[in-house]
This record gives sequence, C-alpha cells and structure tokens, in this order.
Amino acid sequence: MTEPRPEAKKPDHVRLFIPGPIEVRREILEAQSAWMIGHRGKEFEALFASVQEKLRQAFFTRSRVYVSTSSGTGLWEAASRNCIRDESRVLHLVNGAFSERWADVSRMNGKKVDVLEAEWGKAIKPEQLAEKLKQQPYDAVALVLNETSTGVKNPLEAMVPIIKQYPDTLILVDAVSIFGGYKIDFDGLGLDVLLTSTQKAMALPPGLAFAAVSDRALERAKQVPYRGYYFDFIELEKMLLKNNTPATPNISLLYATDKQLDYMINQEGLENRYARHEKLADTVRAWVSSCGFQMFSEEGYHSPTVSTVSNTRNIDVKALNQYLRTQGMVLSDGYGKLKDRTFRIAHMADLQLSDIHDLLNAIQAFLEKSA
Repeated sequence: MTEPRPEAKKPDHVRLFIPGPIEVRREILEAQSAWMIGHRGKEFEALFASVQEKLRQAFFTRSRVYVSTSSGTGLWEAASRNCIRDESRVLHLVNGAFSERWADVSRMNGKKVDVLEAEWGKAIKPEQLAEKLKQQPYDAVALVLNETSTGVKNPLEAMVPIIKQYPDTLILVDAVSIFGGYKIDFDGLGLDVLLTSTQKAMALPPGLAFAAVSDRALERAKQVPYRGYYFDFIELEKMLLKNNTPATPNISLLYATDKQLDYMINQEGLENRYARHEKLADTVRAWVSSCGFQMFSEEGYHSPTVSTVSNTRNIDVKALNQYLRTQGMVLSDGYGKLKDRTFRIAHMADLQLSDIHDLLNAIQAFLEKSA
C-alpha cells in the first residue's frame, strides 16, 4: 500500500498520467498567452537565443539544437533524410511500436532499411548489436531510447562504444518519452542526432520538437542531394545562425519553453529532476509488485518515465479509467497489440510523489471495489 493521503479536494481538471500529452503546470500554460511578436524581428531573435542557450544546457551540448514546429515524428523524417545516403543502409533497432514506426518512416523516405529486432518488452542487447554490425556497413544506427509502448529503456550507453568502432556510422537517437527525465549527455556520448518533443517529460504542451545535431551529421547532410524542404538540416543551420527558423514557428509555445527550461535548469536543477523521476519510477514499481501485477518491461531495463504493467489480474482497464476520471485522473491502456493486456502509468514531467500516491491509492480503491 502507498502512504495514506488526506481526502483530496474536488479536482479542477483531469490530471494526466498518460505517456503524452502529459500534465502541464498552469504557469507554463499561461506563458503561452504573451502578446504575439513577428518571427523575423529582434524580439523573436532574443527569444530564440534564450531558448537555444537553455536547450544546449539540457542536451549537454555545445553545438546546436534545431527547433521544429512539428511532433517528434517530423524529426524522425529529418534524421532519416539528412543522415542516410541514397546508396547506403540504415540499421533500425526495433523492440516496440514506435521503433517499428521510425523504421517505416525511413522506408517511406526511400531509404534502405535493415532491422535488428527484439520481442516487445525486451531490450536490444549490446552483444546483438555488435554481431549485427559485423555483417554490413551502415550509414547510421537508429534507436528509440525509451520505447513508450513497452516501458523499455534500451542500454544506449553500452551501445555507443560498439557503434563507435565504425567511424562512418552515425548514431541517431529518439528520446521523445525520456528527455527531461533522464540524463543524456549528447557531447559526452558522441551522439549525432538526439531528438525529442515538448509534450512528454519536458512538461510542455505538444507542438514543438528539438534535435541536437553533431558536426558529423551536418556534414553528412551535405552529401545527401534530396533532403526535402521543411526538415533540411542545412537550411535549419543557416537560420539558426541568425537566431531564427526557416518557417513560421510556434511563438507562443516558445515562450512557454523558455520559461519551463528555466525552471528545469535553474529552479529544480537537472540532476534533481532526474533523481525525482527515478524516485517516482521506483514507487510505481514497488506498488506493481505489492499488488500482484508484474512489470511488462524486462528486469534491468525499466523506463524511468513510463511503466508498462502486465495486466496479470485481468482487470477491466476501461472501467478502471472510468473510475479514475471520477477522481480527476486518467492513465493509459496498453498500446496497439498490448491493449487490455497491459496498462501504462506515466511518471514523468513535473509530477510529484504526492501525485503518484494519489493515483496509486485511487487504483487501489478501484481494485478493492472490484474484488
């Protein structure tokens, strides 16, 4: 059982414990209401420069972080189009719905795709990757660090030295559902593309995506003649040097991003933020074990931001969420083929331990009612 909580006041909205869009603090929502400015003027350049400086701190990079008015999916396409040459191949590491989808995006952009696959719920192991890389040269390895559908965090830090044995192979990483909740040292690891979006562990509304991009990746883009238009790294770089973007950005959300990054870096502190996420994750995992459920993700590879729970007690997940809504909260059913077989609890963004206790106590109350 979780810690007892006093009876809660009637909620003013439904708190989101789903893996995106996630709960956003009111002051961050209100930051979007600033008066509009032109995106080709000095005011916008100052806003962009402020956001860029803070993004580089959050990504642990001294190079660049591109800003895209899109979802993270758009930056999948950017990475695939800019970093894989026409006659070369990309290796996609696939162990869930979103890593499958990124591989599909590469194929739809005409890229030659090989796949290293693991069963859903399992991580891709470094030794599997090492064996695969011996068989064929690749322009890039693309992986989803935190597979949102299964709650598995792949062992990126152990994979990087293996990929680094192949100097022409770029490392492309999707960190959409983990960035802001787990430290990823872009420069220290020597990554080439690290992408995320606003609506998950960054605790912002949806609408912007960010990608740290290495000099190597930028040089690779120059070797690709058909990079597209909207996600062209060369054009993004040209405009970034002017503290701007090629196309009209979401200015309102940039105001909110500037405020939230300031909170993450200077108020909570990044290391404190990562520790809080691990504490939330540990709390959920302990509850899962105590209540007769099981983690769907492989032991040793659990995500710090979202727990996918095997529905070993065969509860009605839809009925659970109907009850939770009466308590002012909601969690997520299993994704795709895992619907009803699992449910997902997001413990990311600006959620606090008290929020997690509220949710777990509410689930416990439902279980006792349903017994």
